[in-house]
Amino acid sequence: MKPELLRILYEDNHLIAVCKPAGLLTQADHTGQPNLLDVVRQSIAVRYQKPGNVFVGLLHRLDRPVTGVVLFAKTSKAAGRLSEQIRQRTVTKIYRARVVGSLRPPAGRLLHFHIHHEGERSVQLYDSPAPNTKSATLVYETRWFDRTESVVDVQLETGRKHQIRAQLARVGHPILGDALYGARAQPQRAAISLCAMRLEFEHPITKLQVEVSLPPELIPVELRDPNSKEQSAT
Repeated sequence: MKPELLRILYEDNHLIAVCKPAGLLTQADHTGQPNLLDVVRQSIAVRYQKPGNVFVGLLHRLDRPVTGVVLFAKTSKAAGRLSEQIRQRTVTKIYRARVVGSLRPPAGRLLHFHIHHEGERSVQLYDSPAPNTKSATLVYETRWFDRTESVVDVQLETGRKHQIRAQLARVGHPILGDALYGARAQPQRAAISLCAMRLEFEHPITKLQVEVSLPPELIPVELRDPNSKEQSAT
């Protein structure tokens, strides 16, 4: 991904929020493939003509097949303050997903017990505590459904690896395209139908909320509003 193609949602002297495309790594891994952290760093270096190594603090991650808001710090002070908010779970993370089937009840809270074994791609969930597991909780609300699919908004209460994907699959409603957790694969697509659509947090100076336009597949016709930001998604 070229730095000039980066979608910047918000930026000031303290932080930068961008939209991560599905299929792009959030940070570098063993593959050496392009990643969002490097793209953000390059974008800042080019736009502000900064020589040398530009400081960009990674605060959280999105899975590779997920799109949406990712927040980075531009100073070490902002990184420290925002990282503390994430540790204290005072950052609100809202996602939208399109899933198989209709959740019952249509709104509620999911609690499972999460474990990830080193070297395995997927995570495991249990319905009750087991050795080395950690609790995983989220709140969901159905926005739309038909006989085969639903669109749900999800607020994370904890931040475990693959949490939304694994928990929705655990209750029988995997995210569309998420073959890793039991949905039918979507050939030649790097994405699953999951978008990190909003972050709410305490800015180092003032409270801030950052939103991203949703992909069209996550805006059923019944929910579309000509005057809404969501309608501008491309």
